[in-house]
Amino acid sequence: MNETEHQTEDYKSVARNTSVQLLMLKKLVILFLLLAAAAYAGFSYWTTQPISSSAYEFTIKPGSGLRSSAQQIANAGVPVQPVLFEVLARLTDQQNKIKAGTYLAQAGITPQELLNKTVRGEFLQFSLTLIEGWSFKQMRQAMLQNPYLQHDTADFTEQEILARLNSDYPQAEGLFFPDTYLFPKGASDMAVYQQAFNQLQQHLLAAWKQRDVKATPFKNPYEALILASIVEKETGLKSDRQMIAGVFVNRLRKGMLLQTDPTVIYGMGELYQGNIRKSDLLTDTPYNTYTRVGLPPTPIALVGLESITATLNPAQTDALFFVSRGDGSSQFSTNLNDHNRAVNDYVNKRYAR
Repeated sequence: MNETEHQTEDYKSVARNTSVQLLMLKKLVILFLLLAAAAYAGFSYWTTQPISSSAYEFTIKPGSGLRSSAQQIANAGVPVQPVLFEVLARLTDQQNKIKAGTYLAQAGITPQELLNKTVRGEFLQFSLTLIEGWSFKQMRQAMLQNPYLQHDTADFTEQEILARLNSDYPQAEGLFFPDTYLFPKGASDMAVYQQAFNQLQQHLLAAWKQRDVKATPFKNPYEALILASIVEKETGLKSDRQMIAGVFVNRLRKGMLLQTDPTVIYGMGELYQGNIRKSDLLTDTPYNTYTRVGLPPTPIALVGLESITATLNPAQTDALFFVSRGDGSSQFSTNLNDHNRAVNDYVNKRYAR
């Protein structure tokens, strides 16, 4: 075999070897792709399967990165693999979008839903309910006793709270709307104060714009709020609120004393022990409407929307007096003689029994 034939044979051998190597490489690539596809299918399946039949509460601390967040979730007992959770976040380009906070991984949640929850910041919500008729002192006590709030204002004076609210009102009484407020665990109590304050302002100003101008003698919304707080304390019966507001408006226009017990009780403060004596009615305080003409200096309680609306749209009535019937409703009278008879019928006889 000459040199040319040898070279030709070498080329064929190299070609055969290269062909074999390429075939093996092709098979390896196909095998890798099949394995990768199987792994991805398995991973995709994992992301859509419930991870637990129980609910878990977990907290992601502020400043946590993806790896730390995944570990904190697992450390709280949530049965999710931190590495797989991290991979899922990176594959969906959400590795930098997880938000700090306290969450609830409910029973049946999937890894994908868990990730979505933390990315959207769907924090576990807690609530605080402020009750119509509460005083600011009662409201503040409820705030301080709520274990899910951060009590940033615990050492604040009332005036310091008002300053944080940018409020020019003289006192905090009545400036917060009674409602149920939701917040994430660890939220500042100042945030709830602000929300309740803003809601009251919105409701009050909206009702003020819709008021019956001819029927109301108020100089400003704050005066209306003061009387609304008295209406709030005088009755829980919705159907009587406009009539009671009408009586008080009539008395204000005539320069008569309002003579309403809730203001006396408020003015007594800690001295009130559940019963008003005649001497209490005669003891002057800024809130004693038996000794002072006109409205007290501030509201006396948290006021609901129905009392605000009734006060700004009082009933057109000639009544100047009312007394409780003992069943939540009131008996209204246009003159003192009728009122005295109603007092005898509904109060004196009740006490006698």
